[in-house]
Amino acid sequence: MTNAQLLHLLRSEVIPAIGCTEPIAVALCVARAKELLGCEPDAITVYLSKNVYKNALAVGIPNTGMTGLPIAIALGATVGKSEYMLEVLRDATPETVAYAKDYMLRVPAQIHVNYEAPSILYIHAEVRKGDQTAQATIMDEHTNFVESGTRSQEPRLNSKIDTTENALSLRRVYDFAMEVDIHDITFLKEGAEMNTAAAETSFANQYGHGLGRLLRPNSNSEAIQQQSGLTSNSVSALFGNSLFTKIISYTCGACDARMSGAMVQVMSNSGSGNQGISCSIPVYLYAKENGCSEERTLRALALSNLTVIYIKQSLGRLSALCGCVVAATGSAAGITYLMGGNYEEITYAIKNMIANISGMICDGAKPGCALKVTSGVATAIFSAYLAMQHSYADSTEGIVEDDIDRTIRNLTRIGHDGMKVTDDLILDIMTHKQ
Repeated sequence: MTNAQLLHLLRSEVIPAIGCTEPIAVALCVARAKELLGCEPDAITVYLSKNVYKNALAVGIPNTGMTGLPIAIALGATVGKSEYMLEVLRDATPETVAYAKDYMLRVPAQIHVNYEAPSILYIHAEVRKGDQTAQATIMDEHTNFVESGTRSQEPRLNSKIDTTENALSLRRVYDFAMEVDIHDITFLKEGAEMNTAAAETSFANQYGHGLGRLLRPNSNSEAIQQQSGLTSNSVSALFGNSLFTKIISYTCGACDARMSGAMVQVMSNSGSGNQGISCSIPVYLYAKENGCSEERTLRALALSNLTVIYIKQSLGRLSALCGCVVAATGSAAGITYLMGGNYEEITYAIKNMIANISGMICDGAKPGCALKVTSGVATAIFSAYLAMQHSYADSTEGIVEDDIDRTIRNLTRIGHDGMKVTDDLILDIMTHKQ
């Protein structure tokens, strides 16, 4: 792939999002179908792949105080605008949310899991008003409309699938990050700042499990005492007031806010806000705290983000493998570079990541994702430091091979192929709780 193609790929995969991308993508699909209908529907039916359904069950919907698909669908049908893409609910206000909650009760959506869906990421929305109908379908990517129209229209194909994706390698990712004109990638720093601001939102409020707020150095002792019986001094005594703690607290803090329905904008990666958070905040904060230059910071962010995109190309958008593992692997690469590491040492860091947390499961988007983010980011920092000491997992250890691209493909084969039964079992457990 040329540098121009890679820059286009980076720009198309690193985009702003509000809310968890699976229920938001459902809202987006419903919004498009509603727009084609030309009026507010009086009946809605959605068909979802199991992975989309899994990630939409328990996550907070921005500005609603509610979780799950029914309110996301109602907002898509009432206030959603498809032109906003993953910010489809940008115009939601307390008044429009209140209306959507009433609409949800008057027009309950029919939600079906399509176990034979043609893609792991599949959303089909059908809307009706009287005898008029319209439909829209998203597949493969969260904003990729492959079919939409009314009863009287031929479907429109708008596929965004890039047939050149297999030409990528980690070496090519590294070379691009080192060569690209930094003026072309300033949006990556803007995204990292956006994600850091989301973390600041979580510190001012109680979101999810509040892990980021709890771990934050110099956190509010009174608030922590009231909620946990801990004091800021006891937290600091255990975790320390360090860059390590700051990185973890900010990363999982942004996740806390996003998973619990805060109306915050984040910069996503490969269709996931948590992936965008986990591959940008650790790199950005490490660079900032260590006085790294603008150029070095931007190249580290490019390396981190594009590493994630590369891995996700063979893993797929959604799987039973937690995306935080992949995103933290990008951070490990970026932080190693900021430490002065070369390509070889970056491969060591990635091997350390894959040797450690490659089996972490995805059991749906939820506030508990902040715990997994914490594990991933902590491991990324350990992996980077070990790599700089030339200490790394070698080909005698587990799924690691000498060749870094084969090692990455071993990871993605496990997530994409090997964990399909695990994925089915996870969904079965989630949907049949007593």
